[in-house]
Amino acid sequence: MVPQVKNISSLLARASEEHLLEKLVLQLCKDFQAANIFVDIEPDISPGQLKRTLHETVFFLMRDRFNDYLSLLYIIDVSEEEVKRIQTVDTVEISEEVTFLILKREWQKVWFKNKV
Repeated sequence: MVPQVKNISSLLARASEEHLLEKLVLQLCKDFQAANIFVDIEPDISPGQLKRTLHETVFFLMRDRFNDYLSLLYIIDVSEEEVKRIQTVDTVEISEEVTFLILKREWQKVWFKNKV
């Protein structure tokens, strides 16, 4: 069973502890590329910078390229139900919650691949 995480920081800390942060970054890059979205993430990026970069990218996509945003969520396989449960109306906060959902889904993929 995938370890539960409560927020982006705990997820990234867990990925670092399990030495899976680089694989998480590679999975993110692969899925962003599949959605034709360029995101500049180096394999050795710090957890804090990864969080900022993803949040900024998601915010930009929501605001300026909504169809690409939806395509990304589909490719990553983020649960539509989880997105609908977001309780805030502020775009910055929504984009932060969606960033967490993206990271959580990508973490599940990486964790399962590593355990199999």
